[in-house]
Order: sequence, then structure tokens, then C-alpha cells
Amino acid sequence: MSLKDYIKRTLDVERTLQESTVFLFGPRQTGKSTYVREQLGKSVALTFNLLDRSLLLRLLSNPSELRQEVEARRLSDTVVCIDEIQKCPDLLDEVQLMIEERAIRFLLTGSSARKLRRSGTNLLGGRGRDRCLHPLTYWETKEHGFDLERTMNRGTIPSHFLADDPDDALQSYVARYLTEEVAAEGISRNIPAFARFLEVAATTNSRLINATSIGNDAQVPRQTVQSYHQILRDTLLGYDLEPFRETTKRKPIGTPKFYFFDMGVVKALRRLGPITAANAEFGEFFEHFIFLELRAWIDYRSPRTTLHFWRSTSGFEVDFLLGGSVAIEVKATSRATERHVRGLRALAEEGCLKRKILVCREQRPRLVGGVEILPWQHFLDELWMNGL
Repeated sequence: MSLKDYIKRTLDVERTLQESTVFLFGPRQTGKSTYVREQLGKSVALTFNLLDRSLLLRLLSNPSELRQEVEARRLSDTVVCIDEIQKCPDLLDEVQLMIEERAIRFLLTGSSARKLRRSGTNLLGGRGRDRCLHPLTYWETKEHGFDLERTMNRGTIPSHFLADDPDDALQSYVARYLTEEVAAEGISRNIPAFARFLEVAATTNSRLINATSIGNDAQVPRQTVQSYHQILRDTLLGYDLEPFRETTKRKPIGTPKFYFFDMGVVKALRRLGPITAANAEFGEFFEHFIFLELRAWIDYRSPRTTLHFWRSTSGFEVDFLLGGSVAIEVKATSRATERHVRGLRALAEEGCLKRKILVCREQRPRLVGGVEILPWQHFLDELWMNGL
């Protein structure tokens, strides 16, 4: 498969654009511009790409040129796209004016809302709906020969997933993030400290956040670790997974976990060799893979659905709790046993569950004492086709 091949994305923005302006955010290189061109091309009347340096400089000096060009084309009641809107936040005043006066709906893409919020920018007073484009999902790549180990090693950023040399692409991505996203936008002036933090944070991926421990290893203060984690959240490079606290029979812990947005980025930051089923890291990457699928499914198909994990102070744990009632434990084992479902059975004692699922690498689904043992492919097919 070559980079010229386009993999159709599951996210549906077109219907929303028929009635509202949309902020479409996503980490760098997740394919926002390609998505707009390939899947929304017929819906978009005009595009302003702020990666065009000359255009950006003109609009920075005179934001009203945006409105002047739209008026010159006599556009109204249509869709106009502004790519990388965070590079010129002042354009949002012009956008709001055209929404009100010309009934134009805007598609505003960017890699982060951080710069918009920090500048105190007008965010259209609630007139825009937020959407997030994730890296590729299992459902999107299934028909292109999806392979689990290949995906763990490459990640699912489209350019890396399709690259001839994914390791080189991943290392370049990490370097570009540090120089472009962090240095160029002035998010952090201490690039070496932030680089150390990223490497340490990657080693704690999918674990409870311990800012003191991370700070000691990265040689930065605890407060700096907290601000760096917020940078990752704001730039969509990672997500908190909050604990489920509504249990009474067993006291829950209250510390969140943190997951990076892509497995390949974690592998590159940790400088790991090939990930295979024989590696100690395989189980961690398998859990990370299922988390990313659940996170994307929620954003694309069921945005009001909650996602948590559960851990009791006595040591029982369930990896994911979807909508407060579907408990999902993830194990890389190819043969599930009773010890793999201890957490599910403990949480079930709270009386809040409608389904208990163990996602693993068994070949066929089975039911054991009310717990559904599901091959990961079967689980994801059901998730994306029908929901859980």
C-alpha cells in the first residue's frame, strides 16, 4: 500500500456542516486536510490553508481580507474551510460576522485549541461544534489487511501506517513535534526538559499518573510535570482516563491514568525494538490498542458515552467501564482462565453491570459464568457495527 492510497474515515462531519460551523481538531498528520479534500470536497466552496506562509502573513496583518474574499465571490449559505485556524486566532471575529450576516458555515481545522483559548480568542459563542479526528482505526483499516503486531509497531497515524520506513517516520514525527509544536508556538521554552518528560511519560503510558515520580525521572518539578501533561491534553497527544468512583462495597482509587494518542509514538519515544507477542510490552500495547479504539468510537459514534477504569484500594481492577455498565477487561492471553476475570467479578458485585467482557486473543467467543470471552476482532466488529 502506498501513500497515494486513501483510507476512508469513519468520522461524519458532513451532516453536521449542513446546519452548523464545525471545529475539527486532531493531532498533526492524522489526516485532517486529506479528509476535507477527499470526503468533504464537494461540500466546501472555498478553502484557506494557513500553512501557506504568504496567505498566513496577509491574514495576520489584515484579518478582514478573509471576509473581503468571501464577499467578492458572493458566497452565502455554504461551507468555507480554514485549515490550521490556531495560526491566526483573530480570524474568528471575521468568521462570526460572516456566520451572522451571510449564513456561512465554517469548517475550522487545527491541531490544538490551546492557542485559541490562551489568547482569549472569541470561540464563536457556542456557534461551533467540536469534532476530533483520530489516527486510523481498526474499522477503517480492516479491509486493507489489518495486522495487530504491524499496527503496534507502526502506530495508526496515516503517514506512518502506510510508510515504507515507519521507524524513520516515527522518529521524525517526534522530532518535528518538539521543534514545531512546542518550540515554534512557544508552549515550552525548555525543550530539553520537555523532551525528557516525553520519554518518561511514554514509559508510564496506560498507568496511573504519578507526577512526583515522573518529575524525579525527568529532572523537572512536579508542577512542571502537571503543566506538561496539560500540554499533551490540549494538543490532543494524550488522554486522561478517569477512575470510576461510584462503588460502595470496595473503595475505589481516585487517580487517573494517561494514554498517548498513538502506539507508534510511544514505541518511538521509548526507543523499543519490534513489538511481538513474545515481548513483555505486548500486553501493555494490546490494552493501549483497545483504549484507542474505544476513544475513537465514542468521539465518532457515541459522544455522550462515558469511559472510565476501575481499581479498588484492595487491588481489584477492570481496564475499562463503558457507559457505567459495560465492563471490559483486556488480556493478551490466548487462553483465558478464571484469574483473568477476577476484577470483572468483583465489580459485578456492585450490581451496576449489564455486560462483563474479557477481550483477549482466543480464537472463538465463549461464555463462562456470565463473562463473555471475546476475541479482539469479534469485540471490535461488534463495537463498530452495533455498539455494546
